[in-house]
Amino acid sequence: MEEFASIIAQASEGGGNILIPAFAVGRTQEIIFHLGELYQKGKLKQQAVYLDSPMAIATTEVYHRYQDVFNSEDSAALRQGKSGSLHTFLPVLRYSRTTEESMALNRIQKGAIIIAGSGMCNGGRIRHHFKHNLWRRSSHVIIVGFQARGTPGRALVDGAKVLRLGGEGIAVNATIHTLGGFSAHASQSQLLDWIKNFEKPHPRLYLIHGEPGAKTAFRERLSQEGWSAEIPHHGESISF
Repeated sequence: MEEFASIIAQASEGGGNILIPAFAVGRTQEIIFHLGELYQKGKLKQQAVYLDSPMAIATTEVYHRYQDVFNSEDSAALRQGKSGSLHTFLPVLRYSRTTEESMALNRIQKGAIIIAGSGMCNGGRIRHHFKHNLWRRSSHVIIVGFQARGTPGRALVDGAKVLRLGGEGIAVNATIHTLGGFSAHASQSQLLDWIKNFEKPHPRLYLIHGEPGAKTAFRERLSQEGWSAEIPHHGESISF
């Protein structure tokens, strides 16, 4: 991910911390893997990467335990240099399991990458780190996933100058970066390819995930392909 590498390099030149809100399962581990690739190439200048999420830490350990089932490309990447496992692939990775360890990160003003949940910034430890970093002009925030309307993450993507957290307004002086390449959601074409595996009679389709405009557009696309889909309304019950 060239864009990701470019942002990491830009942030390192500024000297501030990098905050990455990320979902604990899947997204976090993908970020760690790409940071490991940068480290192995000598392109990661940050002093430490902190994973500040008990659930993400537990999930990462599962990935480490079963890395023998990685695909051939990722397994080959892990063997770069002296690396042989996820632990040695990114040796600057540190786990912050306890509340006290998380709070101790407040004392770090530069040179750190902090990965924390939640992915849309509407809960979790990332909000805690926003309070101590978002107002710093040297800080960087990398948004690596879709941000739903009404979430703090969406407000940052849309250019908010002040973010309200727990009744307190935090000035947004940090540089906000948005990356779409880490999205784990299937595209319309991928969903259509999956749906086409069903034989007639077609199953009933309900579109319940996504923003209103996207769901409407997908329903129209399905109609063009000969499928009928419904978009349930709030409070509506569906029985099978």
